[in-house]
Amino acid sequence: MTENDYFKEKISAQKNEEQKDTVQKGTGQTSREQKNTEKTNTEKTNTEKPNTEQKSTGQTYTEFMDAQRETGMESMVAEAPARYLTQKRQGEYTLEDYFALPDDQRVELIDGVFYDMAAPNYIHQDIGVRICRCFMDYIDSKRGSCFAFAAPVDVQLDCDDKTILQPDVLIVCDPSKLKKGRIFGAPDLVVEILSRSTSKKDRVLKLAKYRRAGVKEYWIVDPDWRQVKVYEFEKSDTPAEYGFDDIVPVGIYAGDCKVDFSQIYERIRPLYDTM
Repeated sequence: MTENDYFKEKISAQKNEEQKDTVQKGTGQTSREQKNTEKTNTEKTNTEKPNTEQKSTGQTYTEFMDAQRETGMESMVAEAPARYLTQKRQGEYTLEDYFALPDDQRVELIDGVFYDMAAPNYIHQDIGVRICRCFMDYIDSKRGSCFAFAAPVDVQLDCDDKTILQPDVLIVCDPSKLKKGRIFGAPDLVVEILSRSTSKKDRVLKLAKYRRAGVKEYWIVDPDWRQVKVYEFEKSDTPAEYGFDDIVPVGIYAGDCKVDFSQIYERIRPLYDTM
């Protein structure tokens, strides 16, 4: 079954449920008879005319998925719970839907689309904790007003109801952005640690989102290739590149704060032998 067929089937199921009570009262048909009749009518309608149901933006689900394929994002688009698929299409979800998901449903919401978030492995987790600890130690040593956080923490990046992210590590220096247990607006610095399930999203989609939202500095840490890319958007669109044997300066602190990746790698290197 193709994605479009699957989606049409979900829409048909929703329509059947909505129409069941009304039609049953008027015809006296049983529930099974009514479902069979509606299914036949739906199939007939689909063969006689093209799909005219569209999202509020004028984009069908198929067109949306085609756009995701062009950027290599289709594999990360989450299969939201069935009770949501029968109500909304990808691109139409909001924060209300996000906060209604069960706790074990790990996703990010980007422009109304749910994206899967697989649980990070322990190398990913260890690197994130050590980077965050380095930021915290520096801020504390300077008695600074900024705060460093490690995932999971919700970031309502665009201050709307269509996007909420969970960066691996972030620094926020404006205390007015700390509200109701989450971040409203762009952090000053964001670190994303790549995994196989999030690499394309972090390199392409979230890179663009962070730049547009006003994030000053964005680090992409690649544990597999032992590389770090640092974007300082106010200076250049071209990232500085480092290895796991380098000391990486923090741009928002003019290089006064540094993360020694050689020390991090020395500590976590035995973990690579266990993977």
